[in-house]
Amino acid sequence: MAILKIARMGHPVLKRVADPVPDPTAPEIHNLINDMLDTLADIGGAGLAAPQVHVPLRVVIFHVPGARIATEEGTDPAATAGVPLTALINPEITPLSDQMAEGLEACLSVPGLGGRVPRHTRIRYRALAPDGSVIDREATGFHARVVQHECDHLDGILYPMRMRDLSSLGFVEELRRFQGQEAAD
Repeated sequence: MAILKIARMGHPVLKRVADPVPDPTAPEIHNLINDMLDTLADIGGAGLAAPQVHVPLRVVIFHVPGARIATEEGTDPAATAGVPLTALINPEITPLSDQMAEGLEACLSVPGLGGRVPRHTRIRYRALAPDGSVIDREATGFHARVVQHECDHLDGILYPMRMRDLSSLGFVEELRRFQGQEAAD
C-alpha cells in the first residue's frame, strides 16, 4: 500500500477523459483502489478519483459521513447512517430531476480553494464494484454532490469549470471564516 501524490489543477491528467477499466477484478485495479484508500485516509476529504493520483482510469472512491447528512435540510434524523467508503468503477450518472442546488465545494487537486457549485440534487449512479458486481443507487443532497464531483474528474472537469459565478471562489479558510457575512465596504 502507498500514499500517492495528488495531481493539481493544470496537470494534463486532470484535463483528459479517463479510460474505462476493462476488468474491475484485476489485481492492479485492487492495488490502485487500496492505494487510493490510503491516500484519502492520509490527506482527508470525502472522495478521490484515479486521475487525481495520476492514473487516467475511470475509478473513484468516496464516503459520506453520517454527521454530514444530518446537517442537510429536511433530513430524517433516523436516516443519518452515512454512506460507507465505496469504490465505483466505470460509473455512469443519470440526473433524476432538473432541480439544482449550489453548495460549497473544495478539491484536493485545487488545494486551499473552494467555491459555490451547482449540482443536481437527485441522481442515480450505476457502476461496477471491485468484485465485478453492479452498484445501482439513488442519491440526494451531499451524497449526490460528492458522486458528481468525483465523477467529473473522470471527464476532465474540475469544479471551477462548473461554477456560475467566480466571485464565490476563495480560500476555504476565508470562506468558512466569513460564511454568511457580507463584505464590509
